[in-house]
Amino acid sequence: MRVISGKRRGLRLSAPAGLDTRPTTDRVKESVFNIIQTHLPCGFVLDLFAGSGAMGIEALSRGASAAIFVENNPAAHKIVRANIDASGLYGAVLFNTDAFVMLDRLASGGVSAPGGEIFDPKRGFDIIFLDPPYNKGMVQKALSEIRRLDLLGNDGIIVAETELGGEDPTNHGFSVIKQAKYGKTVITVMQR
Repeated sequence: MRVISGKRRGLRLSAPAGLDTRPTTDRVKESVFNIIQTHLPCGFVLDLFAGSGAMGIEALSRGASAAIFVENNPAAHKIVRANIDASGLYGAVLFNTDAFVMLDRLASGGVSAPGGEIFDPKRGFDIIFLDPPYNKGMVQKALSEIRRLDLLGNDGIIVAETELGGEDPTNHGFSVIKQAKYGKTVITVMQR
């Protein structure tokens, strides 16, 4: 697994061991960033259920100002921290907490990036990456909470990764821009 493009192109990233976390493959990640390339560079990115942090790190490498990474699994959290540190990219903030607790915290504001930029919930995120454990209802719950808390910016997008035949992320008040299948992985890109 590596950074595909941008300032840290070619940097190798670590992945958590075991089956609890499935890092997005380079092929899928490259396809995702080809789809969303017109949204970069941007302001704030949210990598919810960060896993290895590969999606948020890729966004930072391609010009995002700041990325908030949220990973509850302690082993995966350590990998995300190591990958952020190895990247040397500025603007990363990592939280080891429950994703839904963090969504509530983000809605109330007060989360800042290393450069002093403070996430403004009124402005919302430019890009939100969702890649929770498959088929546990977390994609649908996260989409409902993002909508309820109004965390997506007016021109922002959500990139959800699900399993083929698994959860359907398309019925939560967001418009589907593109949906693509890569083996057993389905990527759905949505906007307001």
